[in-house]
Parts: sequence; C-alpha cells; structure tokens
Amino acid sequence: MLLRLLRRHLRHYRRDVVGVVVLQVVATIAALLLPSLNADIIDEGVVAGDTGYIVRTGGVMLAITAVQVATSIAAVYLGARTAMAIGRDLRASVFDRVQRFSLAEMGGFGAPSLITRSTNDVQQVQMVTLLTFTIMVMAPIMMVGGVIMALRQDVALSGLLLVAIPLLAIVLGFAIVRMRPLFRQIQKRVDAINLVLREQLSGVRVIRSFNRQASERERFAGANADLMRTAIAVGRLMALLFPAVQLIINASSVAVIWFGAGRIDAGQMEVGSLVAFLNYLMQILMSVLMAVMMFMLVPRAEVSAERIDAVLAVRPQIAAPDEPVPLPAPPAGRRGLPIELDGASFGYAGADEPVLCEVSLRIEPGRTTAVIGATGSGKTTLVNLIPRLTDVTSGAVRIGGVDVRDLDPAALRSRVCLVPQKAYLFSGTVRSALRLGRPDATDAELWQALEVAQARDFVEALPQGLDAPVEQGGSNFSGGQRQRLAIARALVRQGDVYLFDDAFSALDYATDAALRAALPQATAGAAVLIVAQRVATIRDAHQIVVLDNGRIVGVGTHTELMETCETYSEIVLSQLSAQEAA
Repeated sequence: MLLRLLRRHLRHYRRDVVGVVVLQVVATIAALLLPSLNADIIDEGVVAGDTGYIVRTGGVMLAITAVQVATSIAAVYLGARTAMAIGRDLRASVFDRVQRFSLAEMGGFGAPSLITRSTNDVQQVQMVTLLTFTIMVMAPIMMVGGVIMALRQDVALSGLLLVAIPLLAIVLGFAIVRMRPLFRQIQKRVDAINLVLREQLSGVRVIRSFNRQASERERFAGANADLMRTAIAVGRLMALLFPAVQLIINASSVAVIWFGAGRIDAGQMEVGSLVAFLNYLMQILMSVLMAVMMFMLVPRAEVSAERIDAVLAVRPQIAAPDEPVPLPAPPAGRRGLPIELDGASFGYAGADEPVLCEVSLRIEPGRTTAVIGATGSGKTTLVNLIPRLTDVTSGAVRIGGVDVRDLDPAALRSRVCLVPQKAYLFSGTVRSALRLGRPDATDAELWQALEVAQARDFVEALPQGLDAPVEQGGSNFSGGQRQRLAIARALVRQGDVYLFDDAFSALDYATDAALRAALPQATAGAAVLIVAQRVATIRDAHQIVVLDNGRIVGVGTHTELMETCETYSEIVLSQLSAQEAA
C-alpha cells in the first residue's frame, strides 16, 4: 500500500526523483573510491617512502571528497523538498476528499481519526519518503558497490560477508515482523487519545458542571497508558535490535583483523588492502544498519499509508452526476423555486426503522413553511435532504421540478441558505464571518442583514464594529449572539431557499418576535422553511407541518391544526394556555 500510494503521488516529481538517484549514485561511487586510494597511499606511498605519491593521491582524495560532499548536500536538499511536497499533496488530497464526504461518511470515520490521518499519518509517510531519498537509495548502492570493491581487495577474506550480511538480515526480519502489528496499534491509540481530548475540550462545561473531572482524568490516563504500553513494547524491540546489530558489526571487524593479520603474515595480502577491506566492510554493514533503521519506520508508515488510502478510496455517496441538469431559473416575478418531497424516506445503515418515512410535502416560494415535532422526529434530517447533505434512501426531493440528485451539489447549495441547529462561526472578523457565502457583499448589505437579524445593536457596540475579531467557533460571543450572526450570514447570501433549523432557540421572545417580523421582507419571494420547538416561533407560518416518529401527522395553519391534529394541539398546550393557543 505504501509503494502504491507513493507511486501515485511521485509521478508528478519524476525529474526530482531521477535527480536524487543520480546524485546519490555519484556520492556513493565517490565514497567507495576513497578506501582504495587510501590503500594505495599505504602500500605505494608510506611503505615505499614516496612522499610525492602520497601528496598526489591525497589531492585526488580531497577532490573526490569535495564531489561527494557537494552531491550529498544536493541530493538531501532535493530529496527533502520532494518529500515535503509529497506530504503537502497527501494532506491536500485527504482534505479535499473529506470536504466531499457526506454526513454518514464523516460519522463512519469520526473526526478524531480523520484529524490523525491528515496529520500524524501523513507525517509518517513523509518521513519515510525523506529517508528513502537520503538513505534507502544510497544503502543498496553502497552495499553492492562495497561487496565488489571488497572482492577486489581480497576474495578469500570476503567470505566473512556471507556470514555477517545474512545474520543482519535475520535480525532485521525479526524486527519487522514483530513491530508491524505494534505500529498499527500505536496509530489506533493515537486516535483514541484524540477522541478523548476532543470530547473533553468540547464538553468542558458539562464536565465541570457535573463535577466529572476525576473520571475524565482517569479516562484520559487509561488511553494514555495504552499508548505508553504499546510504545514501550516497540522500544524494547529497538533496545534489543541496536545492540544486536552493533555486536554483529564489531564481531565482523574483529574477524577481519584476525584473519587478515594471518594473510598478511603469509604474504597473501598487503596492509593497505586490509585497511581498505575493513573500511568496505564498515560501509557494507553501515548500509545494512541504515536499512535496518529505515525498515523500522516502514511498518508504521505502511500502516499510515493504509489509513490514508482508506480515506482516499472512499467514493462519496453524494457527488455530482456525470451530466448534471442545470437548475431552472425562477418564474418571472418570483425569487425562489418550489421544493417538493415525494415519498421521501431516510434511514441509517443497519437501523431497524427509518428516521423519515414516506414524507410528501410541497414548499412554495414566497411562503413560510414551518416544521414542528418532538425531539427525534426527523426535523433536522428533513432539512438536510433539501441541500443534499444526505440523500433519500427512497422517494425523491425536487427543486423546481428537478431531482436534487440530478443537480451539481455546488450549484444546488449556491441557491440554498442554511442556518444550522448549532450556530458555528469561523475565526476572523465579523465582516469575514458574514461574507462567508458572498465575499463581494458591501458593508451596507452587511449592516442591513445584521439589522434584520437583530444583531446590529451589539455589533455597533463593539469597539471595532465589523472588524471586531471572531474567535474559533464564535466562542467570544454568547449563544444568542452567535445565532443572530449566523442568521445574518444566511441573509447576506441572498439565496432562493432559506432553511432555519431551530435557529431561534437561543433568542428571547422579544428578539424572536422582532426577527420574525423583519424576516419576510428580507426573504421576500424565496421559499422559507423554519424548524422550531417553540410554538410562538411558527404559529404565524403559512403552512405548519407536524412530524411524529418520522411521519407527517398534520399539515395546515395553526388554527386548522388545533382542530384536526391531536399531536400539534398537545405540543401547543404544553407551552401555551388554552386562551393563548386560541
């Protein structure tokens, strides 16, 4: 999986990869020439007392060393730049794919896992790519070249390589087999820590209000201890691996000197050749050692590559059709398009019952349709079907007579203004937050939207006005202020369809009433759908839809439903007195 992932992304950097390989080959050849020249200095210069030969050969060695240093620096620079580019491309690919996920696919992976995959997992693949360019390309060249050069120095003594290299390979194989499952566990443990941290940071107010700090500390300590135990298991293997490799290298050096001394004494080998052979042995074994270090990271990177590929391999359920149908223009004199739900049902995979069941409904432009029902009755799911945040499992949702599945999701959502149940503001300023859906909006249009959303007063009171900072999530504003800014953001968008998913829940009754009074003028001609729990918010709607367990049990005005729909009358009487309801 790692090789396939890298091959797919390295194709854009073929010239850089070829450049790294060529530079590493030159650097390795230069490194392999130095021991032979050093042997010549000992045998031909030092033993013979030829100072001129020593100086000349030493100059050649300096020149070769300069070439080696220059090519090594260039190879590392080029390799590092390519590896960082691969990391950038992988992060961009994961981010782009996640941006197109439906709500079901997001839930399948989970936010903590997706964060780990786009950061830590990409970093593991990036690191292995860097080490491949700086170490792995050089190691086999050094190994093969070192064996050839060692054979040139003494064939008989080269028999020691037949013992040392297989021994190192066995140690390496043992480490890889044992470490691979441990590295897979480490990535899962990192996911678990991310999950616990994300929940604790998001729910810090709940944790403190219920005095659950001690239990949450224990929960985090458990996840942390699991990661620690797995990391210690990996550390034990590494602690055994390096001494074993060092033992093999040192034992090989002693064996070369031992047997080489006997061959020199018998006149079968020169002193310089023994020194050169020892250097080549060190180069061969060090290249194996570098490969060992590399292969210790490869199993973890391979696990990370599998996790990244699992995200990239997902084909989003909600995607643009091959030949999308253009969204029709609104009729003359109208701003919006009619929305029709025809037997629309939605159910989660593996669920016993659907969330929505055969919902048939028509939302006319220029009119306000409200949806009310008990918690869990499917109100938010119904809202999500219109901008195609989720797809129906049966039936159809049509806008202007066109099935939303035949439309380009981007074109569809450009005409829909959604205020979600949880008002979320991105960091920046009030101006940038309001211009999220329409960057070219003027300041006058921003103030107009703020006035309709009943947010103008508190924004004007801010020292910097529209340039006042907005923290991540809008945490520097109250819940009601965030909701009003989110409503203003939707009004700035100026769409054909407005969806308010319980968007007035944090507003007091006076602000709610003032906002609803100003809203019809701002959304004139558009189709408006309001989901609410508060009867006062929706009682004046042109059409009220009552949901119960995913089914429509009543459609009509407030007066009609009070007479014909028992479920609606129960909801109303639970909030209002009989006199107020009438």
